[in-house]
Amino acid sequence: MPYVPAENRYSVMPYSRCGNSGILLPKITLGLWHNFGDEDDFLAATEMIQTAFDAGITHFDLANNYGPPAGTAEINFGKIFRENFAAHRDEFFISSKAGHLMWSGPYGDGSSRKNLMASIDQSLKRTGLDYFDVFYSHRYDGVTPLEETAGTLADIVKRGKALYAGISKYPPMQAQRMYHLLREAGVPALLYQDRYSLFCRGEIEQERIPLAAKSGAGFVAFSPLAQGLLTDKYLHGVPENSRAAKPSGFLRRDEVTPEKIAAATQLNALAVARGQTLAQMAIAWVLKNPSVTSAIVGASSSTQLKDSLAALARTDFSPEELASIDAICPC
Repeated sequence: MPYVPAENRYSVMPYSRCGNSGILLPKITLGLWHNFGDEDDFLAATEMIQTAFDAGITHFDLANNYGPPAGTAEINFGKIFRENFAAHRDEFFISSKAGHLMWSGPYGDGSSRKNLMASIDQSLKRTGLDYFDVFYSHRYDGVTPLEETAGTLADIVKRGKALYAGISKYPPMQAQRMYHLLREAGVPALLYQDRYSLFCRGEIEQERIPLAAKSGAGFVAFSPLAQGLLTDKYLHGVPENSRAAKPSGFLRRDEVTPEKIAAATQLNALAVARGQTLAQMAIAWVLKNPSVTSAIVGASSSTQLKDSLAALARTDFSPEELASIDAICPC
């Protein structure tokens, strides 16, 4: 049966204005970092994107090196999009990024003009899209002059390859400079993207989120579940088939510390008292910050995605709950 989107999709999802722009983003974004590569189940990936769109998720987050293998998440997303959503392109807000190692040789990594220009052309070809809604410099590489990176992002927008520019994981000093350079070029940064969770606060709350807000950019949080640490998966150690148990996993076994397990156990008790799972409370906590435009969630199935979406049912926290969370996870 051909896919037909849910008619009520825009009545079930809350949206936030993105910085000083005219763009609204859904409070929850679907990230394609994991589970959308060639090593994953294509039918499950298709069902997840359909479930997301039916729930009002319009923002889908990619990068050139997502897979595995690198690049295949963009290829698979493009195929799913063409087969299911070709008539709905103007309802989608699709992002991609470049800056991490993608191909061999001196030009396949970093934030140079050479890499960013080649990367967006490759990403557009892989997805089959005419443009991205936002294209990010995925990281500050510590070498490329910021003027070169900002000028390239501005040219990408002015050439119609992306509608907006964004930056990801830039240290505060370099981020502030990029905001200034992009504004001077007539292409203000739409979004700043960084890690943010109960287990990753500190500088993010104190510097990076306020700096984005002051600069007129939205803030998109990735890894709100701390790569699974803020779920019930690791409350009793490292399961055999978990991400931390895999040698190539992005969550290392040594990161699942007794201290993190103890903190997650206390947070889980608080979540249960609120009528939520630990994962739902962790997402809700990220979204309670009014300067957070959207939280990127990953999923391995449509059932898991629906569980994350249920976090939206309660994003309010009492002063007592916040005090308990601060005691468990100090800034």
